[in-house]
Amino acid sequence: MKEFSIGTKIVCGAGAVQTLRNVGAKKLMVVTDPFFAKNGLAQAVADAANAQQVKLFDRVQPDPTVELVAEGTAAVREFAPDMLVALGGGSAMDCAKAMLHFAGGNVRLIAIPTTSGSGSEVTDFAILTHNNVKHPLIDSRLRPELAILDADLLTGLPPGLVADGGFDVLSHALEALVAKNASPFTDALAKDAFCCAFEALPASFSGQTQVRGKVHIAATMAGMAFTQAGLGVCHAMAHSLGGMFHVPHGRLNAILLPAVISLNGAAGEKYAALARTAGFGGSVDTIAVRNLKNALVRLRRELKLPETLAQAGVEPREVWRRADEILAAALKDPCCQTNPVPVTEAMLRKLLEEVTGRG
Repeated sequence: MKEFSIGTKIVCGAGAVQTLRNVGAKKLMVVTDPFFAKNGLAQAVADAANAQQVKLFDRVQPDPTVELVAEGTAAVREFAPDMLVALGGGSAMDCAKAMLHFAGGNVRLIAIPTTSGSGSEVTDFAILTHNNVKHPLIDSRLRPELAILDADLLTGLPPGLVADGGFDVLSHALEALVAKNASPFTDALAKDAFCCAFEALPASFSGQTQVRGKVHIAATMAGMAFTQAGLGVCHAMAHSLGGMFHVPHGRLNAILLPAVISLNGAAGEKYAALARTAGFGGSVDTIAVRNLKNALVRLRRELKLPETLAQAGVEPREVWRRADEILAAALKDPCCQTNPVPVTEAMLRKLLEEVTGRG
């Protein structure tokens, strides 16, 4: 039996932030980072909501820690808002979700992503870091009630963020497509998200801002797919490596994803079907899967992303010194549970060997 539910209302398009005028907030807290607090966007968002009282929690940093969330949770309890707005990338949304989770109560949550990648605006996931280990927090109550996808917020994205976020979208879509809990509904979302993002990313990376709204929507569609279908070994390893070496999440996915396709041999039929849908061709499944992998490698190069951990600045000797720790953390990650083939330590070690690179 398969189930599918959304739960999040989605508003998209240029100027979509003005939707906040209709949300009816009285005491509003905006959870964001120092950059958006300083450049005035956080205040503009607060003004759009027209709340009676407003508080900014602008302490968000990449890979929010348990300590940061504890600070934010205390701020929620003290201010007692009736609505939180998470403004920023995946870290801001993860932080806001965790703050509400630990604060308790019935505070409404709105997500306004300013990057295109995490899909957190429609998911049940939040990722917290503790002692250099990333821990997924999964609860249906973490899903925002409203996601605002405003294309106007994307014009200033630097190429590096476009590339990192773009491969996050592709990895979400590709892993959701072959995950154990996939359904016809998630398959449709995952396929469309992958094809749309793959086609538009080169133009977005080169500075053609008019296509960024398409990638933004693709990120949300991929989020809708994976929060229902699950993820896999690519994300399990990205969480483990990201917690230890602090490489951006999307960049790690770019390094790992082509290698993961080879490891998940049992998912070949679905990979092949996607390759043909995306226009990569392949007269037989093995060729189509190879074409899919090669297309991702070519796109990775076009977006100037690293091909190995060494190219991403991670010293190979340090990787192998901590290999047992890396593999243990990945095996404990919930994403392994929905990988299309059973995940073993030997499988993860082979993956690590392929992506480490030389010093």
